[in-house]
Amino acid sequence: MLNKAILMGRLTRDPELRHTQSNTAVVSFSLAIDRDRRGPNNERQTDFIDCVAWGRTAEFVKQWFSKGMMAIVVGRIQSRNWEDKNGNKRVSIEINADEVSFGETKKSRESNGFGGYDSGSQIRPEGMNMASQAPSMPAYDLPVSDSEFSEIDDDDSDVPF
Repeated sequence: MLNKAILMGRLTRDPELRHTQSNTAVVSFSLAIDRDRRGPNNERQTDFIDCVAWGRTAEFVKQWFSKGMMAIVVGRIQSRNWEDKNGNKRVSIEINADEVSFGETKKSRESNGFGGYDSGSQIRPEGMNMASQAPSMPAYDLPVSDSEFSEIDDDDSDVPF
């Protein structure tokens, strides 16, 4: 069976970090995600999706994310049954996040008022997919022809598949 969700949206509030009785970190946050289509009166429609992350991922989210920042969340959809203060049975649907990464560049974050992030001081949690944290690729001077493509001289023409 497959249960995988990939979401990209803006945090609607600052992440809330708590710890379980066994001192495991757990953070909850919510993403606002615009729908592709507009409503009947051409208004923008938005879904608000609750997310939860555990352990080092929770600590990472609490340290580096705040309200309004764009985040990419990869995880699984989960339902949870609980009782409210009045004894009514409730069901919550949320994303249990396995990976959380930045959804915009540092420059974009700074222009949106979320500066202060220093990628050099980042400690990556194990298993995190930090695409925006990847080291920059070295620049190569490649010849460009009129078609913007050029022949590779050392091509062995063997295709491995």
